[in-house]
Amino acid sequence: MEITNLIPHIEALVFASDKPLTALDLTELVNNAFGFMEDKVTLDQVEASLEGIVEKYSADFYPFEMRQSGGGWQFLTRKEYHKTVAQLNGDKFLKRLSSAALETLAIIAYKQPVTKGEIEAIRGVSSDYAVQKLLEKELILISGRNEKAVGQPLLYSTSKNFMDYFGINSADDLPRIKEVLAEQLVEPTYISETHAEDGTVLDQPDEEPVAEAEETTVSTEAEAEGLTVTQEGELIVNNDGPTEEEN
Repeated sequence: MEITNLIPHIEALVFASDKPLTALDLTELVNNAFGFMEDKVTLDQVEASLEGIVEKYSADFYPFEMRQSGGGWQFLTRKEYHKTVAQLNGDKFLKRLSSAALETLAIIAYKQPVTKGEIEAIRGVSSDYAVQKLLEKELILISGRNEKAVGQPLLYSTSKNFMDYFGINSADDLPRIKEVLAEQLVEPTYISETHAEDGTVLDQPDEEPVAEAEETTVSTEAEAEGLTVTQEGELIVNNDGPTEEEN
């Protein structure tokens, strides 16, 4: 089947589906619909068609777009029309998670699979109610048991509804911790020289004068003892020392 003929069928499937469809799902559905065809539609053809559909609806005059979300492909209205579309769904669009639920969900998203005990150890409070609410909203699911822990507690992970809820395609699309919590670097304060109108230096860094003072002291002591250093670096002791006239 030609790509131009395949595109409308894929559009119809994605539009009519109540859940995200992957490229593999679409390939299977199209082949089932055209079972009489000798040449089966390939995954590459479907992926090429999806690219064409994405490009087609990327134009600004469309109020919706084709994108990957929730683990598959969907038609989604653009964010500019959120308030307009929200009127059709009432509270369903306006419901938000509580702070406790968001904290719990964030821990599960970044640490999954994770037990409730581990969640509570991080939060410092009981998370029974938050976990129960997240299960009811189908944002998380029970993915197994930790067989190595005492009592084999349940393990929790995020669901496909979680990805769909936040408009991401996989857990890899979550922002990195460094992006969320930027590192606070302490920058040193540099002291620059201040010059007067005549060019003289008013302020000097503390380090250099100290070093110069030490060098001056050593030089003075060396002269007092009659010490001389040759160009080759050899130290010569002047036993005569400085005379009273020289002083």
